[in-house]
Amino acid sequence: MQLDIKKINLENVKQITKWVYEAPYSIYSMDKSEECVRELLKGDYYTVFDSENNIIGYCCFGEDAQVPIGNIFGAYDCKDYTDVGLGMKPDLCGCGLGVGFLKAILDFAKDEFAAKAFRLTVADFNSRAVKVYERTGFKKVSSFERSSKFGNIGFSVMILD
Repeated sequence: MQLDIKKINLENVKQITKWVYEAPYSIYSMDKSEECVRELLKGDYYTVFDSENNIIGYCCFGEDAQVPIGNIFGAYDCKDYTDVGLGMKPDLCGCGLGVGFLKAILDFAKDEFAAKAFRLTVADFNSRAVKVYERTGFKKVSSFERSSKFGNIGFSVMILD
């Protein structure tokens, strides 16, 4: 899969914040608040484009890819890993593109940050994503739970050496 990854900009953010995910994935839908826009622009976020320059997703690295409450549980204590977060355009989810999408992001991180090992955090209910991560070689190493407006959500921390 030939993808282009570039630093996110305001125009990209405006498109991405319009994406609406169906339940149970609705926790991934972003609001269009100024705070959300600022977070995406100030953070370590990137836009993922297909070969026709269409936005198909986004990714982030470092603290932006972590679920903050995971720090309480020591989920991110080991600094040997580059944390990765990602989101794919809703109408592309479940279409078999996940492994290629993730591999392109990991290759980008290797080139951009000299990353050698990766860590990601995934909501336990998101079996589609878990399958993609496992197919890519990620292994679950820990878990924690967080309460939200959607109820308690379990998260798994996965690594790829």
